[in-house]
Amino acid sequence: MKYGYDGEWFLRAYDDFSRKVGSRDNTEGKIFIESQGFCVMAGLGIDSGEALKALDSVKKYLDTPYGLVLVNPAYTEYQLHLGEISSYPPGYKENAGIFCHNNAWIMIAETVLGRGELAFEYYSKIAPAYLEDISEIHRTEPYVYAQMIAGKDAKRHGEAKNSWLTGTAAWNFVAVSQYILGIQPDFHGLIVNPCIPRTWDEFKVRRYYRGAFYNIRVKNPEKVSKGVKSIIADGKRVEHQVLPIYNDGREHEVEVVLG
Repeated sequence: MKYGYDGEWFLRAYDDFSRKVGSRDNTEGKIFIESQGFCVMAGLGIDSGEALKALDSVKKYLDTPYGLVLVNPAYTEYQLHLGEISSYPPGYKENAGIFCHNNAWIMIAETVLGRGELAFEYYSKIAPAYLEDISEIHRTEPYVYAQMIAGKDAKRHGEAKNSWLTGTAAWNFVAVSQYILGIQPDFHGLIVNPCIPRTWDEFKVRRYYRGAFYNIRVKNPEKVSKGVKSIIADGKRVEHQVLPIYNDGREHEVEVVLG
């Protein structure tokens, strides 16, 4: 952490001259989204509290009503040693635009810390199903992700650009299915580890996995975000939150209780 942490967040990089990128020492481009997401996803700084500080900084400096911007503050003039990122107008593309696919990394990072409300809040801010009510602002198809949404430094904040041209759908599918709903395929079986808003009472997932169908019902009687109390699959208790590999072409009923 000595060279990768900057007091309140993770550094983005060092340039060819060993100068910090994404540091409070910079005039512009102080905090970047990528390093906060990936470092927490990798488990860095969790026990020491640095991961929590980093994600709190994401909320403070990068969050907007329309998603998380990539960097803050935006670059206002071209930086030769940084290149393309500083060539765009402030609030667009890599220069502090809301680059949608890396928003998913923060969603996943929030589930690592057990903050289901924030994970789902970030998911719903850019998911097409939640954007029809602001179509006059978003101004793109209401059924597909955009590569970029204009950030808070742009004149048309919230306006989407480059629909279809993005890996956002794949990343958000992973974020919502494997980390928020928490149904994760693994070599040894199907891991169940949800991280949801405390207000959710329950949800259901039907998952085809290795030759069998899993009908999973997750109940949340104690109103928690994370923590599996019990799992019953076909009437039998399951240990270690890993559903067995059935590979029998049949339906299997699974009941999960959080707590």
